[in-house]
Amino acid sequence: MNMKSENTMTGQEMVALCKKHTLFSWSATNAVNPIPWSKAEGIYFWDTEGKRYTDLSSQLVCTNLGYGNQHVIDAIKKQVDGIAFAGPNMATQIRAEVSELLAKYTPGDLNTFFYTPAGAEANENAIKLAKQYTGRQKIMVRYRSYHGATAGAVTLTGDPRRWPAEPSIPGVIRVFDPYEYRCTFNANGCEGCSMPCVAHIEETIQYEGPNNIAAFIIETVTGTNGVIIPPTGYLKAVRELCTKYGIMMVCDEVMVGLGRTGKWFTVDHWDVVPDMITMAKGLTSAYLPLGCVAMSDKIAAHFSDNVFVGGLTYNAHPMCLAAAKAVLEVLVAEDLIGNSERMGKVMAGLMADLKEKHPSVGDVRSLGLFGAFELVKNRQTKEMLAPFNGTSEPMNKLGAYLKQNGISTMIHWNKLFCCPPLTITEKQLRETFAILDEGLKITDQAVEG
Repeated sequence: MNMKSENTMTGQEMVALCKKHTLFSWSATNAVNPIPWSKAEGIYFWDTEGKRYTDLSSQLVCTNLGYGNQHVIDAIKKQVDGIAFAGPNMATQIRAEVSELLAKYTPGDLNTFFYTPAGAEANENAIKLAKQYTGRQKIMVRYRSYHGATAGAVTLTGDPRRWPAEPSIPGVIRVFDPYEYRCTFNANGCEGCSMPCVAHIEETIQYEGPNNIAAFIIETVTGTNGVIIPPTGYLKAVRELCTKYGIMMVCDEVMVGLGRTGKWFTVDHWDVVPDMITMAKGLTSAYLPLGCVAMSDKIAAHFSDNVFVGGLTYNAHPMCLAAAKAVLEVLVAEDLIGNSERMGKVMAGLMADLKEKHPSVGDVRSLGLFGAFELVKNRQTKEMLAPFNGTSEPMNKLGAYLKQNGISTMIHWNKLFCCPPLTITEKQLRETFAILDEGLKITDQAVEG
């Protein structure tokens, strides 16, 4: 599984040229300090000085198989020797094979797929499909969502990353999230709760006009805004509301689909079948870029006789589809979805242990191998250890400590993410959490009260 390095530059040269000639995502160039890579294998990658890092966030929660999977690499090589590219109006064997295979794993009657270059484009096209199918123009979303950085997807995004892009597409309406730790509606949490968050959605639907709303797009489990897991009953209630008012229910599983949470798709945890699921990231384990909209039979039937007004040059790109087919095969052959469930239970226990031990840990949340620590100054007041849309010295120190000790992961505001590749072992998890244990002593020093 070794991916050999072909670097001819020093790490310093790599960083200097990348900063001179390229822009980095969500960053001011002078502030970035990227790790110059030399090789990667399994759950690890190495910098040009030979230092090894554990990839605790699967990069951007996308390298689900880890690095250097030979089956995927061989599939890509084989495809490039055959048909490296075919236009979106062409039929290819790999397009047929992947679609037939994927339909085995998508829930319910989601049997038809529109392939895109990435997740943001999948959400863009889900908007188009919903609007064209329903003839309606408004889209409902949630405040703690992230749906991508393209013009439409960033408008669907509820968090501050949308602000610089505004005004953008019209007709987007927002509701609050089912966030048990910081519930907008019930300070006592979800136990015995009548879910006023759902009543809030229905009230908003009434104010906006049910006949105006094409779709309600949600992350099944909220991703970069904190691994917010909905309470039991929430998704079914949303499904019932959408059915009641003829609104398309679209679940964004770009980050959580394809085994990340211990099921093929995260909606499977609650036996809910939406009208559409968007996916990307884990679909190819990021070996090549690919997104997808899975849609119900009734939506697909509508476009059998009605033109879908939308198109992409790289729709159903054969190279990317070859990677997807190989990834689906590996997920089955190596029982990685089962491993995600099993190791997810181990990880949940380790997270709970650290919460018990460290006063700066206000909450821990995980489903399968998708988890996050929420760090606070005070457990009683729940004051965040970093402000909304900001960072803080303790969080920066924690990030620096982890990097120094060979842990690469996402830190967003006051959240520390634990989303390793689905191939991780219990031994590797425990080794990693021993370092996290030491790192959290830094944030404990910032606890007040």
